[in-house]
Amino acid sequence: MQTVETLNEGLKRAYTLKITAKDIDSRVDAEVKRVAPQIRMPGFRPGKVPTNLVRKMHGEALTQDALNTTIQEGVQKLIAEHKLRPAMQPSVSLEGDFAPGKDAEVKVELEVLPDVPAPSIEGLKLERLLVPVDESAIDAQLQQIAGQQKAWEDAKPTYKAKHGDQVTMDFVGKVDGVAFEGGTGEAMAIEIGSGRLIPGFEDQIVGVKAGDEKQIEVTFPEDYGVDTLAGKPATFDLKITAVKTAGETRIDEDFAKNLGLESLDQLRGILKSQLESETGGLTRTYMKRKLLDQLAAGHDFPVPPSMVEAEFNQIWAQLEHEASHEEDPEAARKELENEKDDYRAIAERRVRLGLLLSEIGQANGIEVSQAEMNRLIAQAAQQYRPEDQQRFVQYIQQEPMAAAQLRAPLYEDKVVDFLFEKAEVTEREVTREELEAAIESEEGAVPHVHGPGCGHDHDHDHKPAKKAKAKKADEADEAPAAEDVKPARKAAPKKEAKAEEAPAVEKAEAPAKKAPAKKAAAKADDAAAEAPKKKAPAKKKAD
Repeated sequence: MQTVETLNEGLKRAYTLKITAKDIDSRVDAEVKRVAPQIRMPGFRPGKVPTNLVRKMHGEALTQDALNTTIQEGVQKLIAEHKLRPAMQPSVSLEGDFAPGKDAEVKVELEVLPDVPAPSIEGLKLERLLVPVDESAIDAQLQQIAGQQKAWEDAKPTYKAKHGDQVTMDFVGKVDGVAFEGGTGEAMAIEIGSGRLIPGFEDQIVGVKAGDEKQIEVTFPEDYGVDTLAGKPATFDLKITAVKTAGETRIDEDFAKNLGLESLDQLRGILKSQLESETGGLTRTYMKRKLLDQLAAGHDFPVPPSMVEAEFNQIWAQLEHEASHEEDPEAARKELENEKDDYRAIAERRVRLGLLLSEIGQANGIEVSQAEMNRLIAQAAQQYRPEDQQRFVQYIQQEPMAAAQLRAPLYEDKVVDFLFEKAEVTEREVTREELEAAIESEEGAVPHVHGPGCGHDHDHDHKPAKKAKAKKADEADEAPAAEDVKPARKAAPKKEAKAEEAPAVEKAEAPAKKAPAKKAAAKADDAAAEAPKKKAPAKKKAD
């Protein structure tokens, strides 16, 4: 096989492989001899079919297989002999019209990974902003949970329900005087003002007493989840079976035990751990941003355009998806187009920092052990149905690039932790509000980025300063979302009896609000440092 280099420009390479007809024929002959004993043909004893007949019957398929195998081996040999490090899977194409008995000419095009200069990791200086968790923060969380654990007490028979009270009712919903499917229920308990029911429903039950019967009129929203009801006027015949007021919820030992815990101290300990985890994640996010800023400022080298394009396409697809969920999708898409160059710059920097972190990891012997990898695979497999989990495991084992994507987040964390240890770190106590403000101030910073192939969400990319008015989609990539702090799963409050029996009465929930399109880049920046290391395998068949 002859190899000729036709392009060597920057990170781009191109080669022509010439495979002689003699090489292909010799492979076909060897394959014919191998399969001939397995061929069955009328008039011949098993294994005695002449090779010339085997070639006549299966020659075309065997020739194609031989050509594909030769091309694949040729590409791998080319990569090895020229010590190439493909950035992406090489493009392999068969030139001209190939026919048996003729030489084959194959064009191989690829981009190689750059020679990353020895990373400078000396002199890194970072500040760790610490948020001490005090008793007042825990008390605030306890009050929040207590507010969700209202103790309902029966009101006096003459008491009229008001906002904040709980009303239990039987109901029959009708459209054009006819009861509709899903519109009938019993003992549905609803807190007036909770907003769980369709607009106008809860307001009309203000003032009812236990034992009252009442008919109300409502109109289903135009975007209601049931098409046959959307936009339709309806009536509901109600029978009020109970009215309850919210009693005082005492935060004591019984309160904790009702949540499934052993004591109030245990509950306070759980809340303290969750708060520490949240603020610790925010602290790490801030430090990581500063770390990547310093690395990016000290290193600049060309990156493969194909990797940048792949990263940009991934970002852009996410942005367009989120734009489609905006109140004005067209306006959101138009704004995106105006910012396209900004996001392309973000993609380029992600790739550069990803390659840089990969180089740091390799230079310092940082690895993900097989035991750690096995745990990652097992955890990822849990998101699939039991019958599909083994197939997922096999897929990861057989596809190096898929394994690299799974490995990347942990590998990156290890590299970042290594750099944290190398850096000179000073500590300063701040409030949570000050820490969040420090992270928010990074909005206008130069984009932080990661290498391609990473499938998890991050938050280190930011629009340039002129875009700093937009808030980040997420505040922290590794911290739990700063939502209501709740104890362990077993401590979740019990659902109210029969509260979900009447789906047509409930307000149809819209999909969770997506971050506005212009904020999306803030989600994805951890450097997936592992992916750039992996050589993409050559295609098995010529295009």
